[in-house]
Amino acid sequence: MPDILYEDNHVLVAFKPPNMLSQADATGDTDLLTLVKAYVKEKYHKPGDVYIGLVHRLDRPVGGLMVFARTSKAAARLSAQLQAHRVGRAYLCVAEGMAPEHFTHIDYLLKDSALNRVEVVEAARRGAQEAILHGELLACRDGLSLCRIRLETGRPHQIRVQMASHRLPLWGDNRYGSGLPGQQVALWGDTLSFEHPTTHQLMSFQRLPAGGIWTRFEEELRREEAAFREQLTSVSRTV
Repeated sequence: MPDILYEDNHVLVAFKPPNMLSQADATGDTDLLTLVKAYVKEKYHKPGDVYIGLVHRLDRPVGGLMVFARTSKAAARLSAQLQAHRVGRAYLCVAEGMAPEHFTHIDYLLKDSALNRVEVVEAARRGAQEAILHGELLACRDGLSLCRIRLETGRPHQIRVQMASHRLPLWGDNRYGSGLPGQQVALWGDTLSFEHPTTHQLMSFQRLPAGGIWTRFEEELRREEAAFREQLTSVSRTV
Protein backbone atom coordinates (compact mmCIF):
# COMPACT_ATOMS: atom_id res chain seq x y z
CA MET A 1 0.00 0.00 0.00
CA PRO A 2 1.41 3.41 -0.92
CA ASP A 3 2.24 6.01 1.72
CA ILE A 4 -0.38 8.71 1.07
CA LEU A 5 0.04 12.19 2.53
CA TYR A 6 -3.05 13.77 0.99
CA GLU A 7 -5.91 12.88 -1.34
CA ASP A 8 -9.16 14.30 -2.63
CA ASN A 9 -11.22 13.87 -5.79
CA HIS A 10 -8.65 15.68 -7.93
CA VAL A 11 -5.13 15.07 -6.62
CA LEU A 12 -3.17 12.60 -4.55
CA VAL A 13 0.22 13.18 -2.91
CA ALA A 14 2.30 10.11 -2.10
CA PHE A 15 5.79 9.29 -0.86
CA LYS A 16 8.05 7.27 -3.16
CA PRO A 17 10.59 5.20 -1.23
CA PRO A 18 14.17 5.10 -2.51
CA ASN A 19 14.80 2.43 -5.17
CA MET A 20 11.15 2.21 -6.22
CA LEU A 21 10.20 3.08 -9.79
CA SER A 22 7.94 6.08 -10.40
CA GLN A 23 6.19 4.15 -13.17
CA ALA A 24 6.48 0.66 -14.63
CA ASP A 25 9.34 -0.23 -16.96
CA ALA A 26 10.70 -3.34 -18.65
CA THR A 27 12.07 -4.73 -15.37
CA GLY A 28 8.59 -5.47 -14.04
CA ASP A 29 9.64 -4.17 -10.61
CA THR A 30 7.16 -2.51 -8.27
CA ASP A 31 6.33 1.09 -9.18
CA LEU A 32 4.47 3.82 -7.32
CA LEU A 33 2.00 4.64 -10.12
CA THR A 34 0.70 1.07 -10.18
CA LEU A 35 0.42 1.01 -6.38
CA VAL A 36 -1.54 4.27 -6.37
CA LYS A 37 -3.94 2.95 -9.02
CA ALA A 38 -4.52 -0.24 -7.04
CA TYR A 39 -5.05 1.76 -3.85
CA VAL A 40 -7.69 4.03 -5.43
CA LYS A 41 -9.42 1.10 -7.14
CA GLU A 42 -9.74 -0.82 -3.88
CA LYS A 43 -10.60 2.08 -1.58
CA TYR A 44 -13.30 3.56 -3.81
CA HIS A 45 -14.51 0.26 -5.35
CA LYS A 46 -13.78 1.50 -8.87
CA PRO A 47 -14.73 -0.90 -11.68
CA GLY A 48 -12.36 -1.37 -14.61
CA ASP A 49 -9.23 0.69 -15.12
CA VAL A 50 -8.53 3.57 -12.75
CA TYR A 51 -7.29 6.88 -14.17
CA ILE A 52 -4.24 8.28 -12.40
CA GLY A 53 -2.24 10.94 -14.20
CA LEU A 54 1.55 10.86 -13.79
CA VAL A 55 2.54 14.54 -13.58
CA HIS A 56 6.27 14.18 -12.87
CA ARG A 57 8.84 11.55 -11.93
CA LEU A 58 11.65 10.88 -9.50
CA ASP A 59 14.70 8.85 -10.49
CA ARG A 60 14.54 5.31 -9.15
CA PRO A 61 17.21 5.69 -6.40
CA VAL A 62 15.65 8.91 -5.10
CA GLY A 63 13.11 8.99 -2.28
CA GLY A 64 10.61 11.82 -2.09
CA LEU A 65 7.18 13.29 -2.69
CA MET A 66 5.12 13.00 -5.87
CA VAL A 67 1.75 14.44 -6.85
CA PHE A 68 -0.65 12.43 -9.02
CA ALA A 69 -3.79 13.64 -10.80
CA ARG A 70 -7.07 11.80 -10.35
CA THR A 71 -8.76 13.42 -13.36
CA SER A 72 -7.57 14.37 -16.83
CA LYS A 73 -8.45 18.02 -16.13
CA ALA A 74 -6.32 18.01 -12.99
CA ALA A 75 -3.48 16.35 -14.92
CA ALA A 76 -3.57 19.03 -17.62
CA ARG A 77 -3.59 21.88 -15.10
CA LEU A 78 -0.79 20.41 -12.99
CA SER A 79 1.28 19.73 -16.10
CA ALA A 80 0.78 23.34 -17.17
CA GLN A 81 2.04 24.49 -13.76
CA LEU A 82 5.06 22.24 -14.13
CA GLN A 83 5.87 23.66 -17.57
CA ALA A 84 5.54 27.19 -16.19
CA HIS A 85 7.87 26.34 -13.26
CA ARG A 86 5.06 26.93 -10.77
CA VAL A 87 5.32 23.52 -9.10
CA GLY A 88 7.74 23.88 -6.22
CA ARG A 89 10.06 20.89 -5.90
CA ALA A 90 13.06 21.10 -3.61
CA TYR A 91 15.64 18.45 -2.84
CA LEU A 92 18.16 17.70 -0.15
CA CYS A 93 21.45 16.08 -1.00
CA VAL A 94 24.73 15.21 0.68
CA ALA A 95 27.70 15.96 -1.57
CA GLU A 96 31.32 14.97 -1.17
CA GLY A 97 33.44 18.08 -0.74
CA MET A 98 32.85 21.67 0.33
CA ALA A 99 30.02 23.34 -1.57
CA PRO A 100 29.79 27.14 -1.92
CA GLU A 101 27.19 28.91 0.20
CA HIS A 102 25.13 29.59 -2.93
CA PHE A 103 25.68 28.22 -6.41
CA THR A 104 24.04 27.93 -9.82
CA HIS A 105 25.02 25.28 -12.36
CA ILE A 106 24.11 25.72 -16.03
CA ASP A 107 25.11 22.79 -18.21
CA TYR A 108 23.99 20.87 -21.27
CA LEU A 109 23.13 17.22 -20.76
CA LEU A 110 22.87 14.32 -23.16
CA LYS A 111 21.35 10.97 -22.22
CA ASP A 112 22.55 7.63 -23.56
CA SER A 113 19.36 5.59 -23.28
CA ALA A 114 21.13 2.32 -24.00
CA LEU A 115 23.44 2.79 -21.02
CA ASN A 116 20.92 4.79 -18.95
CA ARG A 117 23.62 7.32 -18.32
CA VAL A 118 23.76 11.11 -18.74
CA GLU A 119 26.80 13.24 -19.44
CA VAL A 120 27.64 16.94 -19.63
CA VAL A 121 28.37 17.97 -23.22
CA GLU A 122 28.90 21.08 -25.31
CA ALA A 123 25.79 23.18 -25.98
CA ALA A 124 26.09 22.59 -29.73
CA ARG A 125 26.03 18.79 -29.37
CA ARG A 126 23.04 17.27 -31.11
CA GLY A 127 20.35 16.29 -28.63
CA ALA A 128 21.87 18.28 -25.76
CA GLN A 129 19.38 19.84 -23.33
CA GLU A 130 20.00 22.82 -21.08
CA ALA A 131 19.98 21.99 -17.37
CA ILE A 132 19.85 24.63 -14.64
CA LEU A 133 19.95 24.08 -10.88
CA HIS A 134 20.38 26.37 -7.89
CA GLY A 135 21.95 25.22 -4.65
CA GLU A 136 22.37 26.42 -1.08
CA LEU A 137 24.79 25.04 1.49
CA LEU A 138 23.00 24.15 4.74
CA ALA A 139 25.89 22.53 6.62
CA CYS A 140 29.34 21.06 6.09
CA ARG A 141 30.67 18.22 8.24
CA ASP A 142 33.36 15.56 7.89
CA GLY A 143 34.14 16.65 4.34
CA LEU A 144 30.47 16.39 3.32
CA SER A 145 28.06 19.17 2.35
CA LEU A 146 24.33 19.13 3.07
CA CYS A 147 22.71 21.17 0.30
CA ARG A 148 19.25 22.25 -0.72
CA ILE A 149 18.70 22.07 -4.47
CA ARG A 150 16.04 23.72 -6.60
CA LEU A 151 15.68 22.97 -10.29
CA GLU A 152 14.71 25.22 -13.16
CA THR A 153 14.69 22.24 -15.51
CA GLY A 154 13.79 18.61 -15.00
CA ARG A 155 16.31 16.42 -16.82
CA PRO A 156 17.04 12.74 -16.16
CA HIS A 157 19.66 12.30 -13.41
CA GLN A 158 20.11 16.09 -13.48
CA ILE A 159 21.20 16.75 -9.89
CA ARG A 160 23.51 13.74 -9.75
CA VAL A 161 25.20 14.56 -13.06
CA GLN A 162 25.57 18.31 -12.54
CA MET A 163 26.85 18.03 -8.99
CA ALA A 164 29.39 15.40 -10.04
CA SER A 165 30.54 17.49 -13.00
CA HIS A 166 31.23 20.39 -10.63
CA ARG A 167 33.33 18.19 -8.32
CA LEU A 168 30.57 17.67 -5.79
CA PRO A 169 29.45 14.07 -6.42
CA LEU A 170 26.62 12.85 -4.23
CA TRP A 171 27.49 10.54 -1.38
CA GLY A 172 26.60 6.93 -2.18
CA ASP A 173 26.19 7.51 -5.93
CA ASN A 174 27.80 4.52 -7.61
CA ARG A 175 26.86 5.72 -11.11
CA TYR A 176 28.26 9.26 -11.12
CA GLY A 177 30.31 9.29 -7.92
CA SER A 178 32.37 7.00 -5.72
CA GLY A 179 29.49 5.18 -4.05
CA LEU A 180 30.05 1.64 -2.89
CA PRO A 181 27.74 -1.38 -3.27
CA GLY A 182 25.04 -1.21 -0.60
CA GLN A 183 25.22 2.55 -0.18
CA GLN A 184 22.14 4.64 -0.91
CA VAL A 185 22.61 7.80 -2.95
CA ALA A 186 22.00 10.81 -0.70
CA LEU A 187 19.35 12.61 -2.73
CA TRP A 188 15.82 13.23 -1.49
CA GLY A 189 12.82 15.17 -2.84
CA ASP A 190 11.68 16.50 0.53
CA THR A 191 9.30 19.34 -0.32
CA LEU A 192 6.53 19.74 -2.87
CA SER A 193 4.12 22.60 -3.49
CA PHE A 194 1.55 23.36 -6.17
CA GLU A 195 -1.70 25.20 -6.76
CA HIS A 196 -4.69 22.91 -6.35
CA PRO A 197 -6.13 22.46 -9.86
CA THR A 198 -9.73 23.28 -8.85
CA THR A 199 -9.66 25.21 -5.55
CA HIS A 200 -6.49 27.16 -6.50
CA GLN A 201 -5.31 26.82 -2.91
CA LEU A 202 -1.54 26.57 -2.35
CA MET A 203 -0.73 23.01 -1.27
CA SER A 204 2.61 22.36 0.45
CA PHE A 205 4.07 19.09 1.77
CA GLN A 206 7.30 17.90 3.32
CA ARG A 207 8.86 14.52 4.13
CA LEU A 208 12.43 14.59 5.46
CA PRO A 209 14.95 11.76 5.12
CA ALA A 210 16.14 9.76 8.13
CA GLY A 211 18.76 7.16 8.89
CA GLY A 212 21.96 6.38 7.07
CA ILE A 213 24.16 9.31 6.08
CA TRP A 214 21.35 11.73 6.98
CA THR A 215 21.92 11.11 10.71
CA ARG A 216 25.06 13.25 10.49
CA PHE A 217 22.85 16.24 9.77
CA GLU A 218 19.94 15.66 12.16
CA GLU A 219 20.18 19.15 13.68
CA GLU A 220 20.07 20.85 10.29
CA LEU A 221 17.16 18.67 9.17
CA ARG A 222 15.19 19.66 12.27
CA ARG A 223 15.81 23.30 11.38
CA GLU A 224 14.53 22.67 7.86
CA GLU A 225 11.38 21.11 9.30
CA ALA A 226 10.84 24.05 11.65
CA ALA A 227 11.35 26.54 8.81
CA PHE A 228 8.83 24.68 6.65
CA ARG A 229 6.22 24.73 9.42
CA GLU A 230 6.80 28.43 10.02
CA GLN A 231 6.34 29.10 6.32
CA LEU A 232 3.04 27.22 6.34
CA THR A 233 1.91 29.23 9.35
CA SER A 234 2.84 32.52 7.65
CA VAL A 235 0.93 31.58 4.51
CA SER A 236 -2.18 30.59 6.47
CA ARG A 237 -2.09 33.94 8.28
CA THR A 238 -2.20 35.84 5.00
CA VAL A 239 -4.98 33.82 3.37
